[in-house]
Amino acid sequence: MDGIRAANLSSRNDPAFRRIGKAEGAPLVLLHGFGGNMRTWNRVFPLLKNDVPLIIFDLPGHGKSIHSDGRGGAGRMAKAILETLEENGIERFHAAGHSMGGAVAALVAMRAPDKVLSLNLIAPGGMAPDIEAGLLERFSKAEDADELEAVIRQMAGPGLDVPEGYFQAAAEFRQAPGAMEALAETYAAMFPDGRERGQGVLPKEQLSALPMPVRALWGADDTVLPCPDKGDLPANFILEVLGGAGHMLPEERPGDVADFLRAAVAPGPA
Repeated sequence: MDGIRAANLSSRNDPAFRRIGKAEGAPLVLLHGFGGNMRTWNRVFPLLKNDVPLIIFDLPGHGKSIHSDGRGGAGRMAKAILETLEENGIERFHAAGHSMGGAVAALVAMRAPDKVLSLNLIAPGGMAPDIEAGLLERFSKAEDADELEAVIRQMAGPGLDVPEGYFQAAAEFRQAPGAMEALAETYAAMFPDGRERGQGVLPKEQLSALPMPVRALWGADDTVLPCPDKGDLPANFILEVLGGAGHMLPEERPGDVADFLRAAVAPGPA
């Protein structure tokens, strides 16, 4: 149950995904953030693979999905993710996403609330207009390892510790034909009303009406999407804040992220 595939059960060009872990039970779908790829979860999935089946996507315009259907904004991505899951017989699942992937996961839940068992948002986009657009623009344009390291360390909290070769590997993904153009397209789609108006915001009334449990995990020192007060989020959201953490939570705090996700998929009391 381990391997990367681009699901082509029809004439569609579906985003690539990887299935990892146990075969039984409703899977946990993991969606990375802007400019990332499924490797975002490399320090998280080993902590979860014995607990729940995992489906880890490269979002459209990213990684092995650079040219897949659904490139552009979060809404197009959510549609492509839902269609890919449906084509592969995944009827019910837990959804989780980091940053822009959080906005995509929320849109998946809003579009198919009967399919999503729980919604788990890690420093998600789309909750408020506030966003450090300049920092994200630098990230979208960085092509070599040194540039990426400088901007990612600004996005993360102090003490980010990543494996050797992490930044070089991130740079190599950006050398693929069309990769930088896809990032520029996705970046522009984040600001439908212009950068000065902030990021696009998901409708709070629809988020408030979601029937599944909704939980959010945020770094207290997030420099990209400022950590909100509980009252700023829909009333049905349960917010957990990690002190001393920035925006890059799957890389910064993989153990805390795994614990957060494990709690979401744990069976409830009989």
